Amino acid sequence: MAPERIVHFRPRTILAIIGIVVAVGIVLWVVWIARHVLTWVVISLFLAMALNPLVGFLQSHGIKRRGAAAGIAYAAALAAIAGIAAAFIPTLVDQVNNFANKVPDYVHDLTHGRGRLGFLETRYHVVEKVRNAVESGGVRRLIGIGGGAALTVTKSVLTAIAAVVTIVFMTFFMMLEGPGLMDRIYGLLPERLQPRWRAVGHDIYRTVGGYVQGNLFISLIAGVSSGLVLFVLDVPYAVALGLVVALLDLIPLAGATLAAIVVVLVALAAQGLTAAIIVAVFFIVYQQVENHLLQPVVYGRTVQLSPLVVLIAVLVGAEVAGVLGALGAIPVAGAIQVIIVDWQRQRRGRPVAETTL
Repeated sequence: MAPERIVHFRPRTILAIIGIVVAVGIVLWVVWIARHVLTWVVISLFLAMALNPLVGFLQSHGIKRRGAAAGIAYAAALAAIAGIAAAFIPTLVDQVNNFANKVPDYVHDLTHGRGRLGFLETRYHVVEKVRNAVESGGVRRLIGIGGGAALTVTKSVLTAIAAVVTIVFMTFFMMLEGPGLMDRIYGLLPERLQPRWRAVGHDIYRTVGGYVQGNLFISLIAGVSSGLVLFVLDVPYAVALGLVVALLDLIPLAGATLAAIVVVLVALAAQGLTAAIIVAVFFIVYQQVENHLLQPVVYGRTVQLSPLVVLIAVLVGAEVAGVLGALGAIPVAGAIQVIIVDWQRQRRGRPVAETTL
């Protein structure tokens, strides 16, 4: 029988472990308390990365000062947003109001099993299922309505205003001070390690920035093309529905499908079966073009991830942080891939080709 082995831990080791556990707990607690602010930081970071190439372009074409280039780029972005808003918001508001006024008619036809959406009640008894969910409090639990609804709504509005203002200013300051801040961070490292981590940081910036710019560009194409199709088919609320498509298309994998379902149902209710079929065919064809042409071209030189890794990353991100997690999952996975490639290169002691996970 082997002699019993006793392992002794020094008090310093035990205290160090306890200290690490306590520190991790405090960090997680702070992250949870400040999760909304951290969300604003992430959004500002993505927007700053999307605008930074314009700042670099201005600096390389005569405007040497970082502050002046960042100010011009930011002003140009705000002017573009204001111009788009001035052109489309009146139409958008008018169409949303018309749609809201038309909703009671759709609901009346649905509850009585009439109209183009009447089959939802006659075949699937949607109204009874919704009524049961409301009576059981399911909808209230789903959307989080409880006591003090007015206070909750007011708080949400004020939080949204604070978020917009904070993101606007934080994005500008990130554009203005981002390179200097990164230089100070790299300066904390030993001098022999700085070139390596500067290269890693540059690759991560290229990956995340390319994804953000590509995602915005592809969503713009989706919104404009779908809006044009709806306009040609004389489907009402074409501008509003195009905006819905553009916003939902930002969500990886599932966003375009959700947008297609919404738009097809509106086309069916407003114009009939023929228009709904044409819209459905358009979305099927567009999804193939986006998946096999636009995304490979836009993402091919930046976020080089396999479809399996993208799917896993999006599912994990959505489970952890909802829609924002799904949006940030792909650039985070791309950044992790950059770090893994660098670790492989350092471990083998020689350059390795960047692999796709």
